[in-house]
Amino acid sequence: MIIHVYEIAKKTNIGEVFVATPDEEIVKIVKKNGGKAVITKKEHETGTDRIFEVFEKELKKNPKLIINLQGDMPNLNPSVIKHLVDHMKKNTCEIGTLASNLDGEIEKKDNNVVKVITEKNIKKKEFSRAIDFFRVSQSSIVDPVYHHIGIYAFTNEALIRYVNLKRSKLEVERKLEQLRALENKMRIEVGYIDQCPLSVDTEADLIKIKKLMVNS
Repeated sequence: MIIHVYEIAKKTNIGEVFVATPDEEIVKIVKKNGGKAVITKKEHETGTDRIFEVFEKELKKNPKLIINLQGDMPNLNPSVIKHLVDHMKKNTCEIGTLASNLDGEIEKKDNNVVKVITEKNIKKKEFSRAIDFFRVSQSSIVDPVYHHIGIYAFTNEALIRYVNLKRSKLEVERKLEQLRALENKMRIEVGYIDQCPLSVDTEADLIKIKKLMVNS
C-alpha cells in the first residue's frame, strides 16, 4: 500500500519524495522498490512531527512547500496533489488540504470519516477557509460540510511554527492534529475534488481497496 502511495507522489513530478517511518521493514521494502525512506523516532505524537524530522534533518529545512501524504490512500489521483500545490503557490494560506462530498448519512455518522466545515461552498469557490474539523458532531451538522481527505500542504514557515506549538485541547479530544493549527489561528484552506480516495482505516476498507485496485 505504501509503495502505491509513493508511486502516486512520484508521478506528480513536483519534487523529492520520502517515506518517513520508524519501521525498518517498511524502509527495506521502499528501498527495494527504488524509493527513498528515512527512519524516524518511534515516539512522535503526530504524523506532522514525523514529517518535520525528515524536513529538518534530511532536507535542512530548505523546501518552501511540504506535502504530507498518508500511507493508507493507495488510490489517490496524482492530479489532486498538483491541484493542491498550485493553490499553495498563490500564498493565500499557511496550510492547504482537500475534501470531497460526504456519502449520505452513513458517512456523516461514521467516526472513521473526518468532516470539515468550510466558510464557503468549495464546489463553487474551489478553495475556502476551514472553520472546523470533527469526527462526530454533538449537534446538527451545518453546511457546507465535506469529507476531509488526509493530505496536507505546509509552507516552510507554517510547518516550523506548527511543530513548536503545544498540543491543543480540541486536538487531543478529537484526535485530529489539524485542530492545533486552527486553535492557534493558523489559516487552513480546503479545496474541493470530485473524487474520494479511500483511506484504509478498517478491515472492511482493506477488502474494499483490494477489490478496487484489482479492477483498476
